[in-house]
Amino acid sequence: MLRSKCFRRFRRFGLLDDSGSASLEFITAGLILLVPMVYLILSVSAIQAASLSVEGASRQAARVFVQGKSLKDARVSAQLAVEFALADYGLDPDQVNVTISCTPHPSQCLTRRGFVTVTVSASVPLPLSPPALDMKAPLSVPLRATATQQVSRFWAGR
Repeated sequence: MLRSKCFRRFRRFGLLDDSGSASLEFITAGLILLVPMVYLILSVSAIQAASLSVEGASRQAARVFVQGKSLKDARVSAQLAVEFALADYGLDPDQVNVTISCTPHPSQCLTRRGFVTVTVSASVPLPLSPPALDMKAPLSVPLRATATQQVSRFWAGR
C-alpha cells in the first residue's frame, strides 16, 4: 500500500515519465563521449603518421647516404630521400631537422666500414589546435628517429 502511494506521487509530478528523453540522453552522451573519442582518434592517427614518416625518412636517408659516390652526392641524395618520405605523409620538410653524423672519422663520412647515422626530428602539431595558442604549454608532439648504416667495405668513392 505504501509503495503504490509513492508511485502515484511520482507519476503525478511527472518523475516516472520517460517520454521524449531518449533523444536528450543520446545527445548528452554523444557530446560527452563521442567528441573526445573522435579527437583522440584524430590525434593518435596524426602522431602515428608523422612517426612513420620520420622513421622512414631517417632509414632511407641513411641507406641512400652510404651508397653515394661522393660526399656532396650523398648529402643531396639523403636530402631528397627525406623530402620524399615526408611528402608521403604530408609533413612540411621545412619543419624537420636532419642531422648526419659519421663514425669513426667525423670529418670523413664515406670511409670503408664507417658508420653513418641520420637523425630526423620533427614537431607534430595536435589537430585542431590553432598556432596562436602556443603559449607555455606545448601543443605539439616532438618526434625523433635515428638510423645507422655501415658504408660498404667495397666502397670506391672519389
